[in-house]
Amino acid sequence: MTQTLVFSVRRIRRAPLLAAAVAAVTLLAPAPAAAQATGSDELPRICPAPTGTVGSEVRRPPAVAPVVAAPSADIDISSDNARLGVSGDATLSGNVKVTQGDRELRADNVEYDAKSNSFRVSGSMEYRDPLVRARGARGNYSQTGGADFEGAEFELPSRPARGTAGAMTLDTNGIIELKRVTFSTCPKDDSAWQIEASEITLDTRARVGTGRNAKVEFKGVPILYLPYLSFPLGSERKTGFLFPNLGHTTRSGAQLTVPWYWNIAPNLDATLQPTWYSRRGFDLSGETRWLLQRQSGLLDFNFLPSDDVANRDRHRVHIEHRADFADNWRVRLDAEDVSDAEYFEDFAQGPEGTSIAFLERIAQISYRNEFWRLRAEFQQFQTIDRDLPLSDRPYARVPRLLASGAWNFGRNGLLSYGFDSEIVNFERSVGVTGWRADVAPTVGLDLRTAGFYLRPSAGYRYTQYELSDNAPGTDASPSRGLPFAAFDAGMTFERESGSRGQRRVTLEPRVLYLYTPYRNQDDLPIFDTALPDLNIVQLFSTNRYVGADRVGDANQASVGVTTRLFDSKTQGQFLSATIGQTFYFETPRVALPGQPLPDRRQSDIVAQLALTGYRNWNFDLGLQWNPDTADHERSQVRLQYRPDAERVLNFAYRFQRERLEQGELSGAWPIGSRWSLFARMVYDLQDNQSLERFAGIEYKACCWRLRAVARRFVSSRTGERDTGIYLQLELNGLASVGTPADAFLERAIRGYATPAAGVNASR
Repeated sequence: MTQTLVFSVRRIRRAPLLAAAVAAVTLLAPAPAAAQATGSDELPRICPAPTGTVGSEVRRPPAVAPVVAAPSADIDISSDNARLGVSGDATLSGNVKVTQGDRELRADNVEYDAKSNSFRVSGSMEYRDPLVRARGARGNYSQTGGADFEGAEFELPSRPARGTAGAMTLDTNGIIELKRVTFSTCPKDDSAWQIEASEITLDTRARVGTGRNAKVEFKGVPILYLPYLSFPLGSERKTGFLFPNLGHTTRSGAQLTVPWYWNIAPNLDATLQPTWYSRRGFDLSGETRWLLQRQSGLLDFNFLPSDDVANRDRHRVHIEHRADFADNWRVRLDAEDVSDAEYFEDFAQGPEGTSIAFLERIAQISYRNEFWRLRAEFQQFQTIDRDLPLSDRPYARVPRLLASGAWNFGRNGLLSYGFDSEIVNFERSVGVTGWRADVAPTVGLDLRTAGFYLRPSAGYRYTQYELSDNAPGTDASPSRGLPFAAFDAGMTFERESGSRGQRRVTLEPRVLYLYTPYRNQDDLPIFDTALPDLNIVQLFSTNRYVGADRVGDANQASVGVTTRLFDSKTQGQFLSATIGQTFYFETPRVALPGQPLPDRRQSDIVAQLALTGYRNWNFDLGLQWNPDTADHERSQVRLQYRPDAERVLNFAYRFQRERLEQGELSGAWPIGSRWSLFARMVYDLQDNQSLERFAGIEYKACCWRLRAVARRFVSSRTGERDTGIYLQLELNGLASVGTPADAFLERAIRGYATPAAGVNASR
């Protein structure tokens, strides 16, 4: 019959052999929260869901439970047969079951030596707790000498992962030694990839693991060898190497990046990414990040000494920093610099990089509270586009001082008053330079009730210049002053819709009357003023120009109407449609140099339409239409079908008269249970050529994913073409080997969200 023996924890002060030793299998993949036991005697099949893509990005692994001394729970032992000696020794056989709290050990034979207070296990055995399940052969455990164990086959259900250790030892200081170790997140019958290491040491108190002579195998082929690796056992960041990135481009040839992560301090780290280009040489690049209680920032840099193609040193430096101080003060720094105008042409991976015309450098300090907004900044630009004439390059604003205030008075803020002001010095190597001061006090009323608002306002704007290098015979101190007034009114009507009132429809008319008298401004310079594209926002602006060098004269009314359709329960918006136009009671006379004066009594009609989430369809339309010529000046159409995050099809059309006409197709779609396709093409309908196209295919297995992408694009400035080929291998539960493509795909294919892949298991 079955006999039950209870051993007090006072006699056995350490956890059973496997309770401590098997917890060591967190060596390569720290496990998250404990999983519940399945109750089955069989180890579960591992086929993990992807959990995040790493590449060269630093990820924090989940927390791991430390290996500790024996808990306070009693140890219960049961068996089919038991033989007790007079000295306290015990021999148990047949369905031996040892339990301590939520830990359980089953074995064929267990011998207990009372003198040495040790266990000896022989025959087949199984161990499980909320974190680990294992099978093995024989082993020993003693209170003074620790434990040794042979032939362990383990799984981490909550990870999930599995592996083997030929030998395992645990000393009394919590140091675990593992010999002949394998680790994988693949199922046992499909070991597509695994790590093999000759030895791994885990310091469970310091929460650090180290390994020697480790290699990563994929389909039986070694793809990475690491003579030494170090990794954390918990959520702490750890200094060490990340997995390499591979790629090839026409301009730079083959490239190999081997990132190294440096955990300098809890709030300071760096990632060094030395890159070898077969045609150019070595690029020393990296990124440093810092985070303080009220400050944060990063430093991103590249340095390629003696580029073999360009025959010169190449570099790029980008720094961002923000500091929030007490009393609502903030400092911001954002600056970038490259060695030459061709830098982005040579190293960009798409037309968006080659279209960069300027790099901004700005240092700013600001203050804001309920009433005041103050800002001082220094702003400068590095011109990348060498074909841009010197007279068209942007001015540096050194310094620029801005101040504004806004106050309310009366019940519900009936009376509002305030001002906007600016003082700025414009510097450039050619053309007129100088100072500009601009101030505009305003006063207005805010009358509102449910479904209605009325906001009349008035103000005065004065601008004064002090110029240098101005043309002979022109005024070096021109000025401009003029009043302005506006009358803004709108209403909102709404009603229920649908057979059950499940929807809500609104009708929102709006009118803005604007009056600004004409002032001749031809003697004023143009420092930073431009005429923006017409849209719904600009339609209801109080100045048709951006910047203070021109104030448009106006005696006009802008009229628009918006209708929306909502879900009454969730308040989600299904549809939004807006149409509007400006009517001129007097023809505008103020213009920028070279800008033709309008000779019409009304503006173009602008319209926007957005259909959201109707049976997985999304539709956006923007239109600017000239009613006099019956031609559309600008339009944009976007249609998307997105049944889920991995399935998306996009169509887009963009048109600007005499400037561009483009069509775009993009999409990502699974074909079968394992294969997926994705592609994008941007086509210039005016020049009948492809501006960008890429196509890729992906195979996704249970524990790994392989993606191949080919990309070809045309530089937006030079017209030169570049081709890139990228191969990415992701091993779920380990990391990515190859050029990270997820971020690129999510940028290039609107609405596409890559399913998470592996997590970083070692560094």
